[in-house]
Amino acid sequence: MNYFQISIVLFVAVIHIYIMYLEMVLWTTKKGIKSFGLKNKKFAEETKVLAANQGLYNGFLAAGLIWSYFSNNSNFAIFFLVCVAIAGLYGAYSTKKNRILYIQTIPACIGIISFLIL
Repeated sequence: MNYFQISIVLFVAVIHIYIMYLEMVLWTTKKGIKSFGLKNKKFAEETKVLAANQGLYNGFLAAGLIWSYFSNNSNFAIFFLVCVAIAGLYGAYSTKKNRILYIQTIPACIGIISFLIL
C-alpha cells in the first residue's frame, strides 16, 4: 500500500471509530440525538441497545481496516472498504439521509478507486 492508500484506509477507520463511539456511548446525549436526528431523549433511550449493536458493527469495520494496514494486505483493505461503501449506501437509502453518503460512502469509494488505479 502506498502513502495515500494507507492514509485513506486509516481515515475511514477513524471515521468508523468515531461513529462507534457516537452510537455506543453518546447515543442518548444531546450530541448523539443531534448527530442522528433522533426524535427525542425518550426515543434515544428506547433504541440505545440497537444503536450500541450498530456501533459494534462499525467498530468491526474499523478493526478490519486497521488490520489491513498492519498486515499490509491490499485485498483486506479493499474488502473492508467495499463493506463500508455498501453500508453507507444502504444507510443513506434506508434513512433517507444523504450525509451518510458524504461521511461513509465517498471516502470508502475514494479508497477503493485508489487501489484500482494506483
